[in-house]
Amino acid sequence: MEHLLPVERLIENAHWVAFLHPQPDYPLHILILSKQPIISLAEASLERPDLYTDLFQIVNALISDFELNTYGYRLITNGGPNQLIPQWHWHLISDHTENGNA
Repeated sequence: MEHLLPVERLIENAHWVAFLHPQPDYPLHILILSKQPIISLAEASLERPDLYTDLFQIVNALISDFELNTYGYRLITNGGPNQLIPQWHWHLISDHTENGNA
């Protein structure tokens, strides 16, 4: 992703990378992208439990780092005509404006 946008990675593992959205729609807007070329959730294999385990490990770490259980958050993935880029990704968003400990 760095070759497309200058991003500072908040956290990553074997399957996912998370960084602050370069053009946020919310006070806290984190993108979580798959490192594999998976177009959308509908294209993701159910035979890859490690992919989902790694996703939720990252999400839980970000929730903790930014204290989002206190402030509230939403985790969103888009599909079909609502998905603007052909790479599976998630948005972790909150109205919380603190930068957390990430």
